[in-house]
Amino acid sequence: QVQLVESGGGLVQPGGSLRLSCAASGFTFSGYTMSWYRQAPGKERELVAAISSAGGSTGYADSAKGRFTISRDNVKNTVYLQMNSLKPEDTAIYYCNAKRYYTNYWGQGTQVTVSS
Repeated sequence: QVQLVESGGGLVQPGGSLRLSCAASGFTFSGYTMSWYRQAPGKERELVAAISSAGGSTGYADSAKGRFTISRDNVKNTVYLQMNSLKPEDTAIYYCNAKRYYTNYWGQGTQVTVSS
């Protein structure tokens, strides 16, 4: 059974940091590109960051560049998103995604709220 379980979300003040984790099971994690997406109320889901299967290549949305860092541990089958200098506009549900060719898996999401 495929599972992607996100954790680490919560309420943080502007300028603060959070580290999201996504624990994967039920598939060959090291063979998949892993990504973080987010969806704010009333908006479409958007790609935040992605990392290649071996971790050698990463990409970021413009809104995340310089503030967020995606990483993965193929032994622990976990992908991370370190988020620094958080802004109110980062408030959203953050989703973990695993993709390989035409196969896509999604987690249930974790809420991140940036507010004073």
